[in-house]
Amino acid sequence: MKTVTMKRCTAGSTEGSAQAAAHGPPPPPARPILLIGLMGAGKSAIGKRLAARLGLGFHDADAEIEQAAGMTVAEIFARLGEAAFRDGERRVIARLLAGPPMVIAAGGGAFMDAATRAVARRHATTIWLRVPLPILVRRVSGREGRPLLAGKDPAAVLSRLSQLRNPIYAEADIIVDCTDEPADGTTSRVQAALAQHTPPQRVPVELDARRYEVLIGPGLIGRAGAHAASLLRGRRAVLVADRTVAGLCLPALRQGLAETGFECIEAIVPAGEASKSLPALEQVLRAALSGGIDRRTAVFGIGGGVVGDLAGFAAAVLLRGLDFVQVPTTLLAQVDSSVGGKTGINMPEGKNLVGAFHQPKLVLADTLVLASLPRRELAAGYAEIFKAGLIGDPALARWCEANAPRLLAADPATLAEAVAAAVAFKAAVVAADEFERDPEGGRALLNLGHTFAHAFEAEFAFDGTLLHGEAVALGLCLAFALSARLGLCSEGVAAWVQAHIAAAGLPATLAFLPRPVSAARLIGHMRKDKKVRDGRMVFILARGIGQAFVATDVEEQAVRALLLDEGCTD
Repeated sequence: MKTVTMKRCTAGSTEGSAQAAAHGPPPPPARPILLIGLMGAGKSAIGKRLAARLGLGFHDADAEIEQAAGMTVAEIFARLGEAAFRDGERRVIARLLAGPPMVIAAGGGAFMDAATRAVARRHATTIWLRVPLPILVRRVSGREGRPLLAGKDPAAVLSRLSQLRNPIYAEADIIVDCTDEPADGTTSRVQAALAQHTPPQRVPVELDARRYEVLIGPGLIGRAGAHAASLLRGRRAVLVADRTVAGLCLPALRQGLAETGFECIEAIVPAGEASKSLPALEQVLRAALSGGIDRRTAVFGIGGGVVGDLAGFAAAVLLRGLDFVQVPTTLLAQVDSSVGGKTGINMPEGKNLVGAFHQPKLVLADTLVLASLPRRELAAGYAEIFKAGLIGDPALARWCEANAPRLLAADPATLAEAVAAAVAFKAAVVAADEFERDPEGGRALLNLGHTFAHAFEAEFAFDGTLLHGEAVALGLCLAFALSARLGLCSEGVAAWVQAHIAAAGLPATLAFLPRPVSAARLIGHMRKDKKVRDGRMVFILARGIGQAFVATDVEEQAVRALLLDEGCTD
């Protein structure tokens, strides 16, 4: 198993700000800065001032093109045509972005080129200077040397260009709304936005036939369009959410998608595990189909694991497969269900019995939404983080022991660090065994504690008595207790796991349950678990911390005896 190295994230911390104040201005950016916007936005005027303040060089892309061609931009348009100008512009900007950090003012049409946008995403920080149309018209009227305005009404041209280009400009890393204030004032606001900008952490999920990223950071929901647009086939989306999340998060998601020109259809389902069902799936499918989707439409699942699994399955079956974006809003979903492409619904016979592997194109783990989660939800997500350490990363398990109180207190830096570590661990496991075909381990190890957990959830009919993470926590305790009973790990290890889970406020014994449960009924649920192999129950057990393995030879009587000793009725 790959070991995850934990590194404390300090970007944007109060401590870092204090150090900057004590030691002068921060160092210049490590990447080029590309200013984009319509003609008249002030890219050159702002760019020169920004470069001087940051101690960087400044380059005007149009001036570079004129120097290389030996002609003005207007002459290039007149003699060679716009296509020749755009080709030169593309090459000039690619050359500048490949160089040292600098400030670059791009022509108004430069960012419309897909290749230029791709290079800018890899190598630069892009800033859109968004200026109201009346100000732009006033600035460019009567000016010479603008080929797109030659002999035309500036207001009409700029109105048309803004409709065409603004959704593309909105893919920029930073948007600064500009006024008619002096250039020095706008430069200060651009500089402040740049200083406050923290790029999201990016955890790649590398699969045999595809690759996608999990983005982790604050404010990603409101910038969903900027992050997703370049990855999707079209700009039409089906937004799937439950009623609770819809009221809290859909406004920001809608705005973030609308900025980049997305049209949205909404499918809102009731909150709770009951929506992971055939009726809810039909509701989503009908909403999408009645909204007029096509194969370029993408499905966004925004919410916890229930909505993510439901939306992903809908994306897998609609028109035989649509693009899918996960927007997990619970800690549990961010660290577990949103990564790896497992989608599906429950049946009365058991959990996740109908579904498909359908990998997302992107996962947006917005850490801002975690601050509003109740402690119970945080604890449920924490169970999955701790589980990752117990499976194959002792360093992560030790980190959990040291940092659980801060995480459960919703400390932002600790949460972001934990999400990144857990996602990296799961991504490595999924990459090695995408379709869970390794009979000896691989992706199946991620089910540590789940044979017990799914049985408890089924016993309570998925009614919310147990959150999934709570059921997993109880399952982890039982998995280690069974491992110790079978002589696979020490009693001390099992006791440590149970004590840590209890200290986190998670269920560590059956006393947590609101009523007694029958060992025979639980085993009946286990026999229907999707992991059953040749009629035998499958458990993930452990020889120690970070030493999980698949066990297919556990006798039913040993499981029954454990459950009875733990407090089950017969």
